[in-house]
Amino acid sequence: MDTIRLSTSKKEEIIDITEEVRSRVKGIKEGICLVYTPHATAAIIVNENYDPNVGKDLLNLLDKLIPQGKWLHDRIDNNGAAHLKSSILGPSVAIPIKNGDLALGTWQSIMFCEFDGPRKDRKIHILTIE
Repeated sequence: MDTIRLSTSKKEEIIDITEEVRSRVKGIKEGICLVYTPHATAAIIVNENYDPNVGKDLLNLLDKLIPQGKWLHDRIDNNGAAHLKSSILGPSVAIPIKNGDLALGTWQSIMFCEFDGPRKDRKIHILTIE
């Protein structure tokens, strides 16, 4: 298993991690790449990489569905919405590996979703199975 570490700079943001993941699958002819984050207020998704407005639209949608400051968990550390957003999107994705590369669609990228930033040490675990 390999680990990517990154820092986030905003309360909520979506960061393209495709190239970092892609570099970990070189040399694997066929298999599966599991991308997982061990954080309860972050998520991993696959979505469009061409238009950055897709990420902004996703964050806007989640803010409308899950507004800040109205959840029971907020009594503990005021991040109830972050936990709910990450639960809906999920902590992992599995991507096929074909001919030594991620078998993503033309406009697809792997994205790390931050919902409780900024944070200095976010981890993303990469497990490849050949």
